[in-house]
Amino acid sequence: QVQLVESGGDSVQAGGSLRLSCTASSYPFGERCAGWFRKAPGKEREGVAIIQPDGVTRYEDSVKGRFHISQDSVKNLLYLQMNSLTPEDTGMYYCAASLNRRTCNSPNAGYFSNWGQGTQVTVSS
Repeated sequence: QVQLVESGGDSVQAGGSLRLSCTASSYPFGERCAGWFRKAPGKEREGVAIIQPDGVTRYEDSVKGRFHISQDSVKNLLYLQMNSLTPEDTGMYYCAASLNRRTCNSPNAGYFSNWGQGTQVTVSS
């Protein structure tokens, strides 16, 4: 059974940086699509970034140039480096993994079947 566990969430000031990590059991990062999603209070869940096995990445428009998704297949970790954070980035961030997709055209939740419990990111102005 695939289990995903996120870590690294925290409270930071606007302009700050955080790096989120996701560890997986029974799932090798780097062989299928993986991604990060977030949900802010009162808003729908939205895709933030995805990474394909070939290293291709795709980002939601508001985070382009500020966030960077990466994976370490040796340590079996998925990362999300977040820079220049704004209060609009506040939310619960979730790691997601696909069991069968090698290509993901966008951060679309429908591509992913396994989810972590989330880690909270709070950005204050």
